[in-house]
Amino acid sequence: MKVTNTKIFGLILAGGYSRRMGKDKALLEFHGKPQIEHLFELLQKYCKKVFLSKRTDQKAYKNLPFINDSHEFSNQGPLGGILSAMKQHPGANWLVMACDLPFVTQETIQTLLTLRDPQKIATAFISTQDALPEPLCAIWEGHGFNSILKLFNEGIHCPRKILIKSNSHLLKQTNPHWLDNINTPYEFDQIKQNFFKN
Repeated sequence: MKVTNTKIFGLILAGGYSRRMGKDKALLEFHGKPQIEHLFELLQKYCKKVFLSKRTDQKAYKNLPFINDSHEFSNQGPLGGILSAMKQHPGANWLVMACDLPFVTQETIQTLLTLRDPQKIATAFISTQDALPEPLCAIWEGHGFNSILKLFNEGIHCPRKILIKSNSHLLKQTNPHWLDNINTPYEFDQIKQNFFKN
């Protein structure tokens, strides 16, 4: 059943260069289709609208809606994509998802939505690797735009540092592998062999 939260838009961060992988990580297949399609369909179950976040020099992917990085936020990594989306759709809250998270499930998203604190700037999981906030599978609240922009203009362009310096709501991961990501061909092969055998 489609459980839609009309106040939340989805944003899939697909604007990276995938240099270590050597090819676009958004197009890797773990679930029988390109990861970008898998995540788009997953977020559609929970969000009023879903967009891909991309660089202006990237081609659009099929007919999926997208948000280009704004000029003032271009070449600023994931935070540039988040700020660009917030600027284009003021008032929306954002379920942000990196494109290289093959273990994200409906339970992952349901946990974020159920335990969300909309009074905070964001609701995010704590990393199982270093106990720091994980900003790229999180709900970023629209009311935090000005606070985030202020930190951005002060030179803080790392979304994790933004969460550390802000009033964030942090959650433990029920599954320690939810936010394991994939960066190299070796990691891709290992994950496919061990977790996503056809």
